[in-house]
Amino acid sequence: MFISNIEYDKTVTMTSLLLQGPYKVKRVISTNMVELELLKTVRIHPVVNVSRIRRYREQVLRQKKQLALPVIIEGEKEYKVEKVMNKRKKYGKWEYLVRWKGYMAKENSWEKETNLKNVKKAVEEYEKEYR
Repeated sequence: MFISNIEYDKTVTMTSLLLQGPYKVKRVISTNMVELELLKTVRIHPVVNVSRIRRYREQVLRQKKQLALPVIIEGEKEYKVEKVMNKRKKYGKWEYLVRWKGYMAKENSWEKETNLKNVKKAVEEYEKEYR
């Protein structure tokens, strides 16, 4: 059994590596707990509740995945933000976990607040929802 993603919980800060996958189930501990085979770089406990995982689905044969193209603004490439997922403070500055429109969850990335000047609405929506 493979796992695609561990669902994202706003109250828990998880590394973006955890949002990638797939991860293999190493063993079933009980009816609601499994141990995942994680990368050594992922520093979380490998035992998780089954409600936090979902089955991995392969891409359909011959299905083309078309990535969203960047928009050129003031001579620089910019990508569309679908949603701001989380925020953290790193070295005294705020960073936001961004889901990019047209990309899979493994492409989510932590972006500095200064890099998100043109998507203030998405940041404001996140702040309003999770205050």
